[in-house]
This record gives sequence, structure tokens and C-alpha cells, in this order.
Amino acid sequence: MGDVAVGAPETRYPKVRKQRPFWKELPLLVVIALLLSLLIKTFLLQAFSIPSESMQNTLQKGDRVLVDKLTPWFGSEPERGEVVVFHDPGDWLKNEPTPRTNAVQKALGFIGLMPSAEDKDLIKRVVGVGGDTVECAGRGPLKVNGKALDEPYVFPGNTACSTDPDGQFKVTVPSGHLWVMGDHRQASGDSRYHQREPGAGMVPVDDVVGRAVVVAWPVGRLDNLPVPATFGQAGIGGPGR
Repeated sequence: MGDVAVGAPETRYPKVRKQRPFWKELPLLVVIALLLSLLIKTFLLQAFSIPSESMQNTLQKGDRVLVDKLTPWFGSEPERGEVVVFHDPGDWLKNEPTPRTNAVQKALGFIGLMPSAEDKDLIKRVVGVGGDTVECAGRGPLKVNGKALDEPYVFPGNTACSTDPDGQFKVTVPSGHLWVMGDHRQASGDSRYHQREPGAGMVPVDDVVGRAVVVAWPVGRLDNLPVPATFGQAGIGGPGR
């Protein structure tokens, strides 16, 4: 007789599943990564490139910022002092050239791995929200609901208010709209310079893509973008706000 007892159950060994080569898994991993990138771009964060000097020195031309797109989905509206990206509300960029891109850049921009050059978007600081009165007289200071703003972020050598006709104003922001200005006051085509156009320089809240929360590139400029303290001063919300 053999060594195995008669009637003893047959010993079964689990089958070892042969591992697929990595190169066969790679296409699936790439597809998953691209889908995740697209979901992040659509609902969470998106990268944007700074195209001009209008937000210096807070943002430099060529900086990459990450924009929070999730918060607006929960009904939160932009607040005073935030730096926001918004769609062109009325041909503000009509005289600006569209950068040339190749097919690879377009694809990467579509899935959010790099800023899209075809988006007609701008980036500015929110100065006034619906119901606010914003005014500039002389060289400043800029006032919101009668409260003077302390603006150390304004580009060195610039005054808070420019003395050209468009730079002297007193406006009341309609509900559901924003008054926006660049930190480089003498080099920013913002709400001030569109007052005589349809929309009177106001940006609809619905046109806001999201709030810029961090400078992500270049690495040496990595920083967050907090709301300046001056926008939290007592009474700036106006009576009863």
C-alpha cells in the first residue's frame, strides 16, 4: 500500500493565479488616471495659468494656481477679498490674442493636467459683492461701504485708485454680481474699465469658476492665497450685514 490511507480526503491546493504582465495593466491604469483627472478638474480643483501682470505682486505672469471648484457646488458665493477665476462676462478679452496650442496641450488641458489655453477666463480680486457700494476718489483709499481698505498687496508704486476717468467711480453692486479689481491697479482691465459696456463692469456670480487657493508653480513661489485682513474689518458689510 502507498503512504496515503484508504478513504482519506484528497488534498487540494489552491490554484495560483498567474499575474498579468505590467505592460498589459498599463493601459487600464492610464485610463483610470485620466478619468480621475477629469473628475478632479470638473468637480474639485483645476489649474490655471496667469497670463498677464494684472495681479502682481500677488500673482506673477506664468504662475500656475489651483482653483477650488467644489465650494460653489454647495451654494457658497465668492466673498470680498478672494481671488477668483471667472468666465469673460462680456468680451473683456476681445482684444487679447488666443495662445496657440498643439493637440497634446489641448488634450492635457481638457483633462485638467495643464491649464487650457482656449478658456476665456480672467482672474481678479473680489472687492464688492451684491449690495456693496464701492468707490474711488482721488488716489484713494478704495472704500467699500464707506470703509477704507488697507491694501498692502497693491503693486508697489501704484495708488489704490487711479486718477483717470474710469478710475474715479462710485458704484453699487447688484445682487448676484461682483465688482472685481486687479492688484496691479495701473495694469488691470477690470470692472473699472467696463462700466460703460453692457453689464456695467459687474461680474455675474454664475460666471465664477472658483476661488484661487494656492500658487502651485513655480515651486519657489508655492503659497496659499488668503483673504486680506482688511476685508474682515468691523462694519465693512454695511448696516445690518
